[in-house]
Formats: sequence, structure tokens, C-alpha cells
Amino acid sequence: VQLQASGGGLVQAGGSLRLSCAASGSIPSVNVMGWYRQAPGTQREVVAAITTVGAINYADSAKGRFTISKDSSKNTIYLQMNSLKPEDTAVYYCNIIGVGPRDYGRVYWGKGTQVTVSS
Repeated sequence: VQLQASGGGLVQAGGSLRLSCAASGSIPSVNVMGWYRQAPGTQREVVAAITTVGAINYADSAKGRFTISKDSSKNTIYLQMNSLKPEDTAVYYCNIIGVGPRDYGRVYWGKGTQVTVSS
């Protein structure tokens, strides 16, 4: 499975960015796809996740500002980030986790995309 993330960049505080992550290959049929981020000197943390059937969860830091969505026909998830803050600066990663009986526990990560929010 390959995951290709894109859409990062430099934006001023209060601005918006939209990240995309396209999955290809032997994608687990029942899965959770998510966005994580890692700032320098910190652990990677989950930002938002969406299941095969569309159930969504957000980290508290993302609620009200970020929106995760997916286009199942393209095996792609998106993260719309609004009202960005300097503390959102991090490398953002997407991943996919198999949660069905055949693929349970399979985890794949994409290469990250840098998001930098200037004050």
C-alpha cells in the first residue's frame, strides 16, 4: 500500500490549507484512514480519522477548525484546515489501518507533508 500526501505549505495564522492523501495498492477493504502530525520534539499525534463507513473522530485541537473527508472512488482522504494557528505547525502524515478480519492490524504510513503557520 502506498500513501501519497500533498497540500502542505506556508500560511499565515488564520489562513487555510487543504491536505490530500491518496492510497493505492492492496488497500485493506475495511479500514480507518487518518491524519497525524508531529511537531519537532514531540510525539506524533492523531488529528482526525475516518472509517470505511464514514464515522469520524477529531482530536480536541482540531474540532471546529479541521474537517476530514474522503472520496472512496479515489481512495483519497482530505483534511481541510481553517483558522490555522502557529501551534498547528508540524509535519502531517496520513495512514491507513486495516480493521477487518482479513487485514486487521495492517498499518501503512505515507511520507509527511510540512505545514508551517506563521504568526
